[in-house]
Amino acid sequence: MPRTYVDLSHSLDENVQIYPGDPAYSCCPALTIAKDGLNVHSISVGSHTGTHVDAPYHFVEDGAQIDAIPLSAFIGNAVVIDVTSKGPKGRIEWADISPYAHLVRRKAALPEGVFVLLHTGWSKHWQSDTYFDHPFLTRDAAEHLVELGVKLIGVDTLSPDETRVDGSTPDFGVHEVVLGAGALLAENLTNLEAIQAEHWRVSAVPLKLKGCDGSPVRAFAQRVKLP
Repeated sequence: MPRTYVDLSHSLDENVQIYPGDPAYSCCPALTIAKDGLNVHSISVGSHTGTHVDAPYHFVEDGAQIDAIPLSAFIGNAVVIDVTSKGPKGRIEWADISPYAHLVRRKAALPEGVFVLLHTGWSKHWQSDTYFDHPFLTRDAAEHLVELGVKLIGVDTLSPDETRVDGSTPDFGVHEVVLGAGALLAENLTNLEAIQAEHWRVSAVPLKLKGCDGSPVRAFAQRVKLP
């Protein structure tokens, strides 16, 4: 029987992959049934840990903060673009995406709008050093997607921009373009291969963290019929 829902999120555990320089994750028992009669955990987590969304405030000083963004912005019809041919540090150009432009426009016109999800296949490298060498989107391609009215760009990688671990200054062109336009980014997605066929609606609703620049999410897709 075909699945109705697909989980697009990585589990958070002690091996969660962290962007260089971000806070470490921890989840530790604070109370236990054996000692206190109930279980409660203490959680320490960065706003961009695991599968998460970026609010404009992440890169724009006066941009929208995560708690101020309408819930409707975090739900959209998915267009999954297969770029699994890209190797380590491969550039995802507009030429790779443009064949999907007609479908993006069609779904952008629907009430829920459109999410473009880039399926690199890199989630298979989660929790390994190779995960840092993911393909990345070009600024030009991001500009074209924003012009098409995309609400959210999602990736199954650590970042839509190149990740550098050598200490050099990264180029955050995609973050600047997308968040600067008031759109959203979702990072560290997984299982995108499961939603390439048919029509899926994706939810990436964050925690309501007041004044924050992003939030972990439990992203998932639901199979739908489009009008």
